[in-house]
Amino acid sequence: MTSTSLSLLQRVRQRDDPSAWDRFVHIYSPLLFRWGQGAGLKEQDAVDLVQDVFAKLLVELPRFEYDPNRGAFRAWLKTVAVRLCRERQRKPQAATGRMADGQPLDEFAGANSLEEFWEAEYRAHVVRQALDVMQAHFEPRLWQCCWGLTVEGRSAAELGAELGMSEGAVYVAKFRVLRRLRQELTGLID
Repeated sequence: MTSTSLSLLQRVRQRDDPSAWDRFVHIYSPLLFRWGQGAGLKEQDAVDLVQDVFAKLLVELPRFEYDPNRGAFRAWLKTVAVRLCRERQRKPQAATGRMADGQPLDEFAGANSLEEFWEAEYRAHVVRQALDVMQAHFEPRLWQCCWGLTVEGRSAAELGAELGMSEGAVYVAKFRVLRRLRQELTGLID
């Protein structure tokens, strides 16, 4: 997430920027894999699901138009992933009437459970990615200011004394980190 999601989507759609595709795969592969496993797929089937989703995206992304009125990119990605996951779950069922893990298909979690799981997993994944980027982007002292004030609930005076900064500098560091975090999350979390 070195650029905002909208600019990354734009770069991926144009297909002339291999580094954008690499970044895109790096961001979304773990999410899709965990989601596939959470949806009941065995490890290899979850790996295959990730490959299937990216193969589908290669074809579909150039036609994707981001429209905030129609929903976020993640809603579209979820639709693609759910459809491919259900196709994958139906394959073993054809011969036995059961999914790969032996669970009858009609007992598998309903659409609401899948959507709730997707949403929770997506949000957690995006936040983890953003925090990793933020920690790499800012020097540790500035990151500690933001983390200490917002997450740990520490005072600016306490952090300033510990980090050798004025209270004002602690607040400025927090502001800079949060501003960059908002930029990174634009379009990823509504």
